[in-house]
Amino acid sequence: MVTASEVEAEFKRMGHNLSPLEIVVVNTRAGMQYGQPDYVSCGCGMGYEATMYLLERGVRLTGTDAWSWDAPFVHTAKKYAESGNAALIWEGHKAGRDIGYCHLEKLHNLEALPSSGFFISCFPHKIRGASAGWTRAVAIFDDALQNA
Repeated sequence: MVTASEVEAEFKRMGHNLSPLEIVVVNTRAGMQYGQPDYVSCGCGMGYEATMYLLERGVRLTGTDAWSWDAPFVHTAKKYAESGNAALIWEGHKAGRDIGYCHLEKLHNLEALPSSGFFISCFPHKIRGASAGWTRAVAIFDDALQNA
């Protein structure tokens, strides 16, 4: 599970100051395992603390290449079995109860993106009566916008 201090350290390493309404995508490297039997147990998760770090700074949309914003459930299930603490289940998702946000899962090719310097546009597909659906997420680079 990624911590808030690890998120802060990564932004510092990248030399990036997070601004409100930026979209943050997390490359866990799980996306490279998509279609493989171990895909759902790969990668890391963004728990409550790390998610709140982003939300408190104005982020309202996040994304990951993993199957979930939270840690792979095999790890969560183990922690739950040891502690009996049900708050560990979907803790990153549930951060939205305190500060509303949306997230995208199963994004592809995040490893091809630079640390910053691009925009993300999301084109959701509305599904009647559903609480989630799919979206077409597209990275747009500054040079493409300047040449438009």
